[in-house]
Amino acid sequence: MDWNPLKTLIEEHQSFLITSHVRPDADALGSELGMRAILMAFGKQVTIVNASAPPSNLHFMNADGLVLKLNENITRANVPKVDVIIIVDTSAWQQLGTMADLIQAVPSKRVVIDHHVSADQMDSVEFKDIDSAATGELIFEAAESMGVTFDSDTANWLYAAIATDTGWFRFPSTTARTMRIAAKLIDMGAVPHNIYNLVHEQSSLARIRLSGRVLGRIQSEAEGRLNWVYADAKDLSETASVPSDTESLVNVCLTVVGSEAAFIAVELQTGQIKFSLRCRPPHNVAKLAEQFNGGGHRLASGATLPGPLIPAIDQMRKAFLEMLGASDSKPSEPQL
Repeated sequence: MDWNPLKTLIEEHQSFLITSHVRPDADALGSELGMRAILMAFGKQVTIVNASAPPSNLHFMNADGLVLKLNENITRANVPKVDVIIIVDTSAWQQLGTMADLIQAVPSKRVVIDHHVSADQMDSVEFKDIDSAATGELIFEAAESMGVTFDSDTANWLYAAIATDTGWFRFPSTTARTMRIAAKLIDMGAVPHNIYNLVHEQSSLARIRLSGRVLGRIQSEAEGRLNWVYADAKDLSETASVPSDTESLVNVCLTVVGSEAAFIAVELQTGQIKFSLRCRPPHNVAKLAEQFNGGGHRLASGATLPGPLIPAIDQMRKAFLEMLGASDSKPSEPQL
């Protein structure tokens, strides 16, 4: 990646807004904070605003309150008018939530830094590498190319970005390049065991109870090649949990012997159904997600469908069965 155009753009402008996708994960947050550190090293004015707050297990990444939530920590009217808007870890307008309209309404220049396959035309200067394991990798490489080093906090956030998006370096996207960057972040002060503890070993009782409830009714189809679960509004209410507490459950479904694909359906307060999709090579859930205006990676993607829950699940499971080349032997609608 040639980062000189980004460096020139930074040098020629003074004020910047950074944003990312709704329900930001560690890669989104770490990339935003890493990009902020780069801009601050050049003496620029920087604001980070997202449509959604960080999930509870990632609040540690925003301990200083640098990541603002639109309409909660900052009003639309108070979002500063900036020279450049930098969008990280997504290339899709839909994924920006309420930030999309705000961005489209202003004349600021746009930059996209991303590693996802799915993309919209954003009229931006684009720095995109779908072979990167995480957007955090790209942010690190941008910093390195500009001679910017990170303090220990930022090194931790970028390590979290890369580690989580690679499944702690076990996903096929992990490369020697990934490991070299991780090693450099450790040299800068990242502490891997602390990051793992903060991300995965601080679960609430509500999250644990929801996990047991949801995984206890896993559905298996196509001779075990497809495994899926759901969490409805009642599950969330009765366990006092939130949608983000379902994260990682879809990955458990993929650990079933013989599993080639998996999904989880989560009923949101809006009545929409959020799906997280997973598969193993040679399948491609990014292409499947695009059928529902979603997207992401070949092996890990997402989509949101209108409710009710049962018809939405039926649409998704049929799409998965078609992807797998398997017949549908279940009733017209799944029995939950």
